[in-house]
Amino acid sequence: MRTAPMCFSILQAPKGRINTLANFCWESFHSFSTTHGRSPSFTLLSSKTNGLEGSYSSYSKRWTRRPISTETEAGNKTSKLSKIKNEYMRVESLRSAPIYVNKTEMNEFQRIQYCDIQQKIAEDKDLANLVTAIVFDIETTGFSRENERIIEIAFQDLLGGENSTFQTLVNPERHVPNPHVHGITTHMVCRPDVPRMEDLIPILLQYVKSRQKPGGYIMFVAHNARTFDVPFLIKEFGRHSYEIPPNWLFMDTLSLARELIKSGGSNIPSRTSLQALRDHYRIPLMGSAHRAMSDVTSLSLILQRLTFDLKLSISDLVERSFTPSDLINSVKKKKK
Repeated sequence: MRTAPMCFSILQAPKGRINTLANFCWESFHSFSTTHGRSPSFTLLSSKTNGLEGSYSSYSKRWTRRPISTETEAGNKTSKLSKIKNEYMRVESLRSAPIYVNKTEMNEFQRIQYCDIQQKIAEDKDLANLVTAIVFDIETTGFSRENERIIEIAFQDLLGGENSTFQTLVNPERHVPNPHVHGITTHMVCRPDVPRMEDLIPILLQYVKSRQKPGGYIMFVAHNARTFDVPFLIKEFGRHSYEIPPNWLFMDTLSLARELIKSGGSNIPSRTSLQALRDHYRIPLMGSAHRAMSDVTSLSLILQRLTFDLKLSISDLVERSFTPSDLINSVKKKKK
């Protein structure tokens, strides 16, 4: 059963009201916070140790992999939307083309499409209506994306509803040297009932697809996403021969915190860390600090306050978002 207050469009707001993400989130997040995080959850994969519920084996028994329909609910979509969808279809056809397709040309074509879609969503409020905002966080064995591994991941779809959250431990198949940071030990993750990343990625893709609006786009939001969370995701996907889907965008709330501080005024946070923002907005810690779902819960509440203070709409967030190709090109420029 879907939670009624959460089942409306991101951009729905009465006339004369500032059309911000905070307007969309307020009732949902208020309800979410007063119930101490007991929103509809989807704990797909985890160890049974240390209070985590569910298991890989139980998940596999109750989860049925079936095609998820992406057909539009009505056949009267705008010509703009049809054009955008056709462009994505061209990208997908290139990705599945025979091996003789020039990969350099294909990557360049995808980069152009990324930029084009990003700009069009930012400029067109009808297209912005099709954006699904998902807050996420990861925990890792260290800072190096080359040598370290993801050991926990969590998501929350801001539209709420059934299965709006996703969380799991991840088996890194190696020793965890930093349990003092997040409380995750080697024994908790190096178990047969905890999925490896190569097992998890197809399930993760299926979950995100199930949250996507028909013909829509996904915007992932994380704190310090640009330099930590997203590069780790890109590396893990590539390590197991997967590509980030072309309709995924990423937003870093660290840049929003910096933007708020630069705006001046008396009621601004002194620092940009997640803890500092949580303290500034007087948001209670739900769960253990530096655990993926706890940080996602905090950031979901912080995000609606930040967007309210900065008067940002979904279109504004998309305009500030980035793609994997943006990060790759940035690294190449630095090397040159």
